[in-house]
Amino acid sequence: MRAVRAVLFFLLSAVIAFTATYVLVVRPRIKAWGFDPEEVELPLPGDDLVAEPSATETRGVTIEAPVSKVWPWLVQMGFGRGGWYSYDAMDKSHPPADRILPEFQSLNAGDILPFGVGSGFRVETVEPERALVLYIDTELARQQADQAIAQGELPESTGRTSFPDFSASWAFYLKPTEDGKTRLIERFRAKTPGNAPANVVLGEIMGTGLVLMARKQMLGIKERVENPLDETAATFESTDEQATHTPELIGSNEVSTEPAVS
Repeated sequence: MRAVRAVLFFLLSAVIAFTATYVLVVRPRIKAWGFDPEEVELPLPGDDLVAEPSATETRGVTIEAPVSKVWPWLVQMGFGRGGWYSYDAMDKSHPPADRILPEFQSLNAGDILPFGVGSGFRVETVEPERALVLYIDTELARQQADQAIAQGELPESTGRTSFPDFSASWAFYLKPTEDGKTRLIERFRAKTPGNAPANVVLGEIMGTGLVLMARKQMLGIKERVENPLDETAATFESTDEQATHTPELIGSNEVSTEPAVS
């Protein structure tokens, strides 16, 4: 019995120590990465898409290159395109692009940037070399799943999956610095029903998991921009005419018209 109690005491102590370490050391470091109080308060394109969000995360990273070199990497994002430059799970084990892909350099409001088969973000705002805003909500998620089922890309059972009520916007903003560099700012805003436990969980997910994902992604973009593999990536200038565009439209094609951000 004493041996059992000793084991239980050891396990309990380990859990307490791990929790304390996470709360006091790990979590604060995660929350602090890429955090700038001025950027948190900065109005960004797409803020109006999710009014009164349950949780918001704003992070940024400085890239040693002008905005013209960063923008092409944003435009080609998406599953089956350039990838998301983050963890393998986001790209479904497909390695993200390590060079600029001319065939994915045309993007319009209303297009879908896939997150996987039968899922993706709708492009709401495209301001070349300035802002890219993505959006998804319950209705759009259902539409995409139904379309994928009808096309045989997903099994029929997927249609019986219950989609929670939610809406989320994901903004990428490029802010040029006075010394010719770029500040890449990402803002994720999400809203769930007024359920306190759900909002607490959402807040914790966005405060840790989402920050880790965004950190990996932004550092991935930074690495690719600052260390291009070939001369093509180093000298590529983005333009809407470089690829023949065949848009995939789901939902509204309206372009968001946010006020200019200084």
